[in-house]
Amino acid sequence: MIALHKDVDALSRADRLAGLYRIIPSDLVRQVLRRTGKNHYCKRLPASVVLWFVLALGLFCRDCYRQIFRWTRRWTRGGIPGRSTLCEARQRLGVAPLVQLARQTVKLLATPDTPGAFYHGLRVMALDGFVVDIPDMPENERVFGRPAGDHAPGAFPQVRVVALCETGTHVLYKWLVKPIRCDERTMGQWLLRFLEPGMLLLWDRNFLSYGRVKRVVERGAHLLARIPGNLIFQPIRRLDDGSFLARLYRNPLDRKHDRGGILVRIIEYTFDDRWRPGAGVKHRLLTTLLDDHQHPAIELVEMYHERWEEELTIDEVKTHEMERPVLRSQTPAGVVQELYALLLDHFIVRVLMFEAAKHQATAPRRMSFTGTLKILRCRIPECPRNAREQPRWWAELLEEIGEEVLPPRRLRINPRVIKKKYKKWPVKRPRHRHYPQPSKGFGESVVMLC
Repeated sequence: MIALHKDVDALSRADRLAGLYRIIPSDLVRQVLRRTGKNHYCKRLPASVVLWFVLALGLFCRDCYRQIFRWTRRWTRGGIPGRSTLCEARQRLGVAPLVQLARQTVKLLATPDTPGAFYHGLRVMALDGFVVDIPDMPENERVFGRPAGDHAPGAFPQVRVVALCETGTHVLYKWLVKPIRCDERTMGQWLLRFLEPGMLLLWDRNFLSYGRVKRVVERGAHLLARIPGNLIFQPIRRLDDGSFLARLYRNPLDRKHDRGGILVRIIEYTFDDRWRPGAGVKHRLLTTLLDDHQHPAIELVEMYHERWEEELTIDEVKTHEMERPVLRSQTPAGVVQELYALLLDHFIVRVLMFEAAKHQATAPRRMSFTGTLKILRCRIPECPRNAREQPRWWAELLEEIGEEVLPPRRLRINPRVIKKKYKKWPVKRPRHRHYPQPSKGFGESVVMLC
């Protein structure tokens, strides 16, 4: 278990988030603020309080600023700042402390004993991306851009996030935040630097390229990925399980001259269940695990579908944690700050789930994310003032979370469609974005007709 930080200052006695110092120690917060030059002192809103307030934005996404501040601080007469004061405090804090805090706090949690986190001693990782709608403000559109549509630009500006995920614990280990116009494949290339020997990386066919496969091999990791339909592989040797060895080349000319190829293994399969998507269609996987006896093809086919664990992780962030269709921040710096807070909060929840799963001797993925998040929201105001009593609060919190064990996943498939498509209102066009506002009050604009 993560050790409890003992140096809890007097300010923390009013801090309802002090119980989370086990995950993000208070001295680390002060160190980050000092390193980034944001350790300014304000009697009412010290920088450390503001940083925890920003983190709380990701835990209580649906609440207003003043209510979120109430969740984090004990009540004192006149102690709740106004919304504009909290907005200015966020601006003073900036983005750098959240970035530094994420780099030093977020880490891989799984151990070799963690159920479902390793495959033959290889830590299973996944790479994928998602987009988030942000407020429709001119500055947000200028910095992050707006997605293109068939008939009109998208309704909101968007920010793109690509993340490297530990599938066994759903920890988003490293991530990159960029404008929507940035290619997620290029962003994924940058994240490959965080791969380590002894990792098995899963990704969708969109990421597959010679350069990225080479980068994975150079990092000492292994790869299991889908193959785009336009890639050609000439079998070198057929293996006992039906897969075959081949080489991946940079371009057709290198393939023609057998130059610089990477030895890989190709697995081709389909489904005979008529109701399963993809039944009767040939699917192909590429892997750098070449031994068909140690890594049978059927095992790797099943293992590849672990990639969907990152899809579930993204759903945890966008649907259950965020709980709102659009971020609240109206400036580009605020957008990045809020996203980092969301992802840090996701890590906090996942640490709680990991600790509870260890006590229950079950897989972290069997714990309920929504249940854990709701329990944390309920128990934060109960965090005791006395630091000596906080370990008991922590133990009871883990015990309650430990009761939120999900039943085994059902064997089911849902079509990728939406239930209801609204068409009552016309599509928002660029001319509607900066709509002229009234120049008079309602009563002043009334004209009586005789």
